[in-house]
Amino acid sequence: MGLIKTVGRKPGVQWVLSHVASGYLRLVRRTNRFAIEPADAYARLDAHGPFIAAMWHGQHIMISFMRRPQDRVATIISRSPDGNINTMALTRMGVRVMRASGARGRVVKDARAKGGAEGLRAMVRALKGGETVAFSADVPKVSRVCDAGIIMLARFSGCPIVPVAVVTSRHIRFNSWDRACLGLPFGRGAMVFGEATFVPREVSPEEIDALRHRVQAELNRVHDRAYTLVGRPDRVGGVPAAASQGSPA
Repeated sequence: MGLIKTVGRKPGVQWVLSHVASGYLRLVRRTNRFAIEPADAYARLDAHGPFIAAMWHGQHIMISFMRRPQDRVATIISRSPDGNINTMALTRMGVRVMRASGARGRVVKDARAKGGAEGLRAMVRALKGGETVAFSADVPKVSRVCDAGIIMLARFSGCPIVPVAVVTSRHIRFNSWDRACLGLPFGRGAMVFGEATFVPREVSPEEIDALRHRVQAELNRVHDRAYTLVGRPDRVGGVPAAASQGSPA
């Protein structure tokens, strides 16, 4: 393990970094003029009750921006030490964090899959308890391909999947598998909410695949629309090969 990674896992360092991260995210939220689409998005969401806020993994940095003061939002982060900073930062942003592996497609085939079933149960409990759950829809390490896990979460919870995109006109694009963006202050922002997808309790494998493709298409649509609203079309044409590098966009 490298020296930087070793130091970064020390509790005191993680505590400081989480404060810096949450403070920076609040600065980005306050200094960007956000447009919301559709204009009545929150009224529609309130009518649904708790829902599954589906996002592409690269959106997870700024997804907390969609939360209003009265909203109860939860998300799931793995128990790995690398997730501690995100956990503390999101908690300071008003998001409750559950520590477990997410529900992925393997859960469909094997409910005993390591961590997956536990994470699925935790998210179902959160939804049934009245919390909205923000969940990355991607297949692990495969950008913008929707996994079946989010369909199973909707199936077992009875709550709809609502694709969400949060972007800013000024941002840093990271050369990571998930094409992550970190917003910069003093620009324009957009939050776009997609059409809800409901999953029946009884559903065939073929129907699961069709629903997965539907959610994937709607996630891509809201993502593209959000960038259009801020005047910065998403220009990433492929999954970058390098990691941990970033450049202003």
